[in-house]
Amino acid sequence: MSSTVEAATEIRPFHVDVPEDALDDLRRRIAATQWPEKETVADESQGVSLALIQELAKYWATDYDWRECEAKLNALPQFLTEIDGLDIHFIHVRSQHEDALPLIVNHGWPGSIIEQLKIIDRLTDPTAHGARAEDAFHVVVPSMPGYGFSGKPTETGWGPERMGRAWAELMNRLGYSEYVAQGGDWGAFVVDQMGLQAPEGLLAIHTNMPATVPADVDNASLAGEPPPSGLSEEERRAYEQLIRTYTQVEYARMMAARPQTLYGIADSPVGLAAWLLDHNDADGQPAAAVVAALDRAKSDTGELTRDEVLDNITLYWLTNTGVSASRLYWEYKGGFFNAKGVSIPVAVTVFPGEQYQAPRSWAERAYPNLIYFNEVDRGGHFAAWEQPELFSAEIRAAFRSLRTTNGGRHD
Repeated sequence: MSSTVEAATEIRPFHVDVPEDALDDLRRRIAATQWPEKETVADESQGVSLALIQELAKYWATDYDWRECEAKLNALPQFLTEIDGLDIHFIHVRSQHEDALPLIVNHGWPGSIIEQLKIIDRLTDPTAHGARAEDAFHVVVPSMPGYGFSGKPTETGWGPERMGRAWAELMNRLGYSEYVAQGGDWGAFVVDQMGLQAPEGLLAIHTNMPATVPADVDNASLAGEPPPSGLSEEERRAYEQLIRTYTQVEYARMMAARPQTLYGIADSPVGLAAWLLDHNDADGQPAAAVVAALDRAKSDTGELTRDEVLDNITLYWLTNTGVSASRLYWEYKGGFFNAKGVSIPVAVTVFPGEQYQAPRSWAERAYPNLIYFNEVDRGGHFAAWEQPELFSAEIRAAFRSLRTTNGGRHD
């Protein structure tokens, strides 16, 4: 019996090795794309424009090199371990600094662990990036079930709540008796659930997509009604942003209602790319940075580039996770930006390009144990991907008070 248990909880090394045949097939499928006619409007109100996706597809099929991304992944320690009957893939990089604080970072959709690659070294080796050794982290970045190299659920029930329990088990399995958690997009839902579950050892969470909206405001915004009376200027701005967001989430409604119908994104690389790029951004949020990156071949400041966007899309293609990732929208039945009742310590960073800019007044009500709140001047929904230096600085600042109050080792 003990050997069976040990086998189930074993942590196995993982190495990415995509067969060349799979890359040849990808390029062949891109070249064989059956294109529709050009859109009948001069903007992107009908979706991803034909010119944009054709230009990206041409580069993807001829010049893009997946092996560069594969090498970046394989330069990091990667592992698999079975949790609750499912193989979980994760990156685990320990800092050289003795008192580093263990941190688990959660990605979202349409992202993956690719979003977090640029922050790992900044967090584990802060002195190499102009920060203090005292701000170091041991970093764990898991792939959500149905995403990337993690297993695909074959039964229902793998929503943010179950993921939160799985991440607590993962950190325990790695030997971390105390740790913190961070998330944006779906990762923000996961860390909120972890905050509600309050597993032993979880010291605090940080979110860059906070769930702060009061019940009366949430109900009014979901119904498209005028804002409740008495809102401050900042709160009214947030309300208007919520109204905008709810008018541009057709992609989410489709995945929440009929994820299995999306066979096209499992069969066509271009179909997958267009689906992952389209957020129906009424005024350029939240995916403005992703679209802008398609014109950026490189960046000396860490900004998102075309190859990084294609790294993420290609990962979805090679792992055939377009549909399995979409099912997360079907699984989750709770509210989106509404306050959840998290009482453990919470840190919040508000990025200007997020789906809504959470007012401090709402954050203080939603998270009564708010240990950090800051509004930054750049970055958006994919904050770690878009602004890795700023994002890393925010994570260091967000959890700094825990180090002085707890002290000692965290491993």
